Amino acid sequence: MRFTRSLAVGLVLVTAASGCASGSSLKNAVAELQKDVQRLEADDAFKVPGRKLRILQRPDKDIPCDNDKFKRVLRATADYENKGSDVDSHLDFAHGLMEKMLVQALGYKLDFDFSQTDAEDGRFIYGTKGDPEVKMTVYVAPDAPAWRLHAMTACLSR
Repeated sequence: MRFTRSLAVGLVLVTAASGCASGSSLKNAVAELQKDVQRLEADDAFKVPGRKLRILQRPDKDIPCDNDKFKRVLRATADYENKGSDVDSHLDFAHGLMEKMLVQALGYKLDFDFSQTDAEDGRFIYGTKGDPEVKMTVYVAPDAPAWRLHAMTACLSR
């Protein structure tokens, strides 16, 4: 009898705790995405002349998705000028620099796609972080702007 009562109380507490977590999860994901904007704007890599970081969409508006859930989106571009190197070398350096930034400065875990290693028409970088989840996709282009960033939260309750 005691065991049953303890189990019932435990289930109620777990259910209540998960309800609280889901209620604040959009807030937490948005806070993380807003930190990403601040980190990008403060990063020395984008203070180099010619990098031209532009925040196209700040994560400050709820975007409706499924069943009373919402997401937030960050879109940005930045440039890495090709100073006469061949396209493959330019993409290798720009790709590596952005991977380093995503991991070290922003805390993303990357999903490596080795099929893009020598693609000369551009390359994609995919990263995720956090709970609740934030996903980042970066297109590394052979032409300006070299980096096109798109990050978004999962669809979450407010």
